[in-house]
Amino acid sequence: MADQAEGLRKQLKAPPLSNEKIGKTISFVSGKGGVGKSNTALNFSIELIRAGYDVLLMDLDIGMGNIEILIGQQTSYTIVDMLERQLSITEIIEEGPNGLHFLAGGSGLASIFTLDNTKMDYFLDQYAKIVQKYDYIVFDMGAGITAESIHFVLASDECIVVTTPEPTAIMDAYSMIKHIINNEDNMPIYIVMNQAENPKSGTKALERFKRIIFHFLDINVHMLGVLPQDKNVSLAVTRQIPYVLLNKKSAVARALKLLVVNYHTNQATTRRTKQADTFIGKLKRFVKR
Repeated sequence: MADQAEGLRKQLKAPPLSNEKIGKTISFVSGKGGVGKSNTALNFSIELIRAGYDVLLMDLDIGMGNIEILIGQQTSYTIVDMLERQLSITEIIEEGPNGLHFLAGGSGLASIFTLDNTKMDYFLDQYAKIVQKYDYIVFDMGAGITAESIHFVLASDECIVVTTPEPTAIMDAYSMIKHIINNEDNMPIYIVMNQAENPKSGTKALERFKRIIFHFLDINVHMLGVLPQDKNVSLAVTRQIPYVLLNKKSAVARALKLLVVNYHTNQATTRRTKQADTFIGKLKRFVKR
C-alpha cells in the first residue's frame, strides 16, 4: 500500500504531457438523498476509466461523504484535512479500484465544516495543480443544495442529475434543475432515472420528466439513460465493491455502461482546451458574486 501511494504521488507530481489538456468537470447532483447519486457517480467514473480516460472522483459531500465506504477503503486524509491543515492535494489523493483516483469527503465529522474564503482560495490553488492530470474530474455533490456547494455545481462544465421515478424525487430534481438554470442558463444538464422497475417504465418516466422541464423551464436536457432496480446494487454496497466490478453482466452494470456510451455520443461540450472559462475561472467568478 505504501509503494502504491508513493507511485501515485510521483505520477501526480510529474509534469503534464500537454499544457493544453484541462480535465472536464462533471457534477453529480440530486434533489434529495437516497436516489443512488453517489453509487452512480462512482460506477460512472469507473466506466470512464474502462473507456481509457484518466478520472479523479472528488467527494464534495464534505463531512457526510461515502465514496470510501462504497469501495471499502479506509483513507488517511480527507478534503477537510487538506483545507484545514493546508496539505498538498497530491498527498491526499487515493487510488481505488480499477485505477480510480479519488479524494474522500470524510464521514461522521463531529464538528461543522465551513468553506470560508481562505479555504476556497486554498482549494483553488491545489486544484490548479492536478487539473491537467485528468481527462475528467467528477464531483459527487451532497444531496440538495447549499450556499457553498452551488458554486461548484455552477462552475462545472456539465451537470448530471440523478433521480428516481418516485414523485417526491422527481419534484426535488426539478427544483434542483430550476435553481441551476436560474443561475447558469447555459449549463449542459443530463438526467438519469435510477431504480426503475423496468427499462420501459423507466424510459417513460425519463421522457415525461424531460417534457416537464422543457414545458416549465424552456430548456432541453439530455436523457442519459435508465438504471434498473437490481439486487446486485445492494449486494455491491454490502460487499463494498462497485457493481460494475462485482458483476459486469448484471442488468444495472450493463445499463451503466450504456449510460457512458450515451454520454460520449450526446456530449454537449468537448473537453476544455482553452484557459478561458475554466472551472477555476468560473468558480472564482461565482464566489465573488
